[in-house]
Amino acid sequence: MSISKLTQPVVRHSPSRGPGSPDVWGIYEPDTGSIQYICADPATRKAALIDVVWNLDVQHYRFSTDSMDQVLDLVRQNGLSVEWVLDTHPHADHVMASALLKERTGAPTAIGEKAPDIARIWAGLYNLPDAFDPARDFDRLFAAGETFRIGDLEVRVMLSPGHTLGSITYVCGDAAFTHDTLMQPDVGTSRADFPGGTTEELWDSIQEILALQGETRLFVGHDYGTDDRNEPQWEATVAQHRATNRHVKDGTKREDWIRLRNDRDATLALPDRILAALQINLRGGRLPPAENDGQHYLKIPVNKF
Repeated sequence: MSISKLTQPVVRHSPSRGPGSPDVWGIYEPDTGSIQYICADPATRKAALIDVVWNLDVQHYRFSTDSMDQVLDLVRQNGLSVEWVLDTHPHADHVMASALLKERTGAPTAIGEKAPDIARIWAGLYNLPDAFDPARDFDRLFAAGETFRIGDLEVRVMLSPGHTLGSITYVCGDAAFTHDTLMQPDVGTSRADFPGGTTEELWDSIQEILALQGETRLFVGHDYGTDDRNEPQWEATVAQHRATNRHVKDGTKREDWIRLRNDRDATLALPDRILAALQINLRGGRLPPAENDGQHYLKIPVNKF
């Protein structure tokens, strides 16, 4: 049997298909099954970094920058200049490296405009009423339908709630970064049971994504392999999802998918990093302020989930 690549960092390049089409690098982070992305304009060599991970050893609660360093090495090797540091939502399964990337690159950070609504939910769950202010900790809060540029390429922001109430999708030419909505076609779709998430909204978000042009490359946020596949995958076209996605291919009925998704979500445990990750990610990837001993501390609710 071949050695599983699900336990190793994996990098793949999805090349530009021509004018208006970005170069995309996917960088797989094995500890959390996360896919980090570089989206670059081939003409100007300007790039955006999307959903980059700040590594957390959950046994010792120590941080390292191995994944971020790998992404920045790829930027240098390919002669790119970082123009944006982007996140699709406040992640529950990994800690975002956004604030550190801003320090390293000088590029502004951005997330969706509903991040403050997510922050209010989690401020209540942590009993930290004044802790989170995404408008302070991110440089831009993108609205649905807003556009911006990576070099000469235009990027459109889609609001894609369901996994969280404020998740967004970045659509750049024939590439769309769909975060935790879809999984690979042989896996299906993502969960919708976190606070503020709903299966009904996730269905609607997925249908909007699958209404994009059939050749659009969809880049998902996570992959954990399958019983038959021991290497990570993260790219498939709209047409491939509509033909073969095991949860939402053409012909799937909304009520059947909602029942399947709810039943599946009821069996899932919380991600092991969620209670640490959210109180860092809702600060834009920053630790809570140091206390009088110079140390940083996280607050963990007990018997709440």
